[in-house]
Amino acid sequence: MKISVTDKNGSGIMKEFARAIGATIQGRFFYIPESKGGGYITGFSWENGLRMLVRDYHLKEEIQLERTNELAEGQEDVIFSLNGIFPAPLQNDKTLTAEQASVFICMHAVSSKLTMPSHTSFRNIIIGVPRQYLRQVFGHIQHPVIATILEGKENFAFETGISQEMIRSASDVIHQQVPESLEHQYYKLKCEELLCFIFSLLMEREALPTSSMHIDDIRAIYAVKLKLQTRLDQSPDIAALARTSGMSEPKMRKLFNQTFGKGVFEYFQSMRMQEAARLLRERRFSVSEVGYQLGFTNLSHFSRVFEQHIGMKPKKYSSM
Repeated sequence: MKISVTDKNGSGIMKEFARAIGATIQGRFFYIPESKGGGYITGFSWENGLRMLVRDYHLKEEIQLERTNELAEGQEDVIFSLNGIFPAPLQNDKTLTAEQASVFICMHAVSSKLTMPSHTSFRNIIIGVPRQYLRQVFGHIQHPVIATILEGKENFAFETGISQEMIRSASDVIHQQVPESLEHQYYKLKCEELLCFIFSLLMEREALPTSSMHIDDIRAIYAVKLKLQTRLDQSPDIAALARTSGMSEPKMRKLFNQTFGKGVFEYFQSMRMQEAARLLRERRFSVSEVGYQLGFTNLSHFSRVFEQHIGMKPKKYSSM
């Protein structure tokens, strides 16, 4: 299903998207009809241009969303997409695929074409922020990645992980802690809190100079990421990945590290262990089943790698 919407002055696309799929409106919530899937979309916007969209839904068919931007002259907005930030519900539907937990950061224009796969659980927060606001709050930070987000003239894409602090803040967002009369200010504080946690993680990266990225470079690097995701039982073949990206190996390695803050193999192992944790936690697979499914022939080695990334041995993790 293809949906085309117009985003005027960065005000968001929630209403147009909800109308296109026939969502039911109740207050600030837009509920997805059962014929299309289930769940809801809600959000807030504030006078400084800061806005937040909360999504907790799934779709029965794939949707390709194409957005036409109508921003005011000189308006530059940065998008922070906190994917998979809400924990899976206790009665988790095993037929739904969960998004990989991550924070994706880009200019407003980069996210103009989105594909929402069918039978995928979208449980995320999307924050849109004018660059002018970001400069006022974070302009004092001296770091190449922060400088690119605040001042970069070319498109960029950065991705980082989800911290426990972000998860706690996001949990507060979906479990309202204040009366309705205070929720507008409360959610603004939570939105700003999430931005602080994101910038805190970005500041932990090695302070290396960043290179400009054409939109085609961004697509190519994410094609490499997708290749890694779909073959978690096989160690990366760097030469083959470079061919996939259409780049030389040095350029592919540099832009991959710049985007994700990790080298290809380190990022692969991180994704691998996230998937291992999900299989242990949600699917209740045994440690040996998970290890062998992810390509480990030595379970002791699997246990050591898991502990390095997750902080505890897989057997203890699975018993929590």
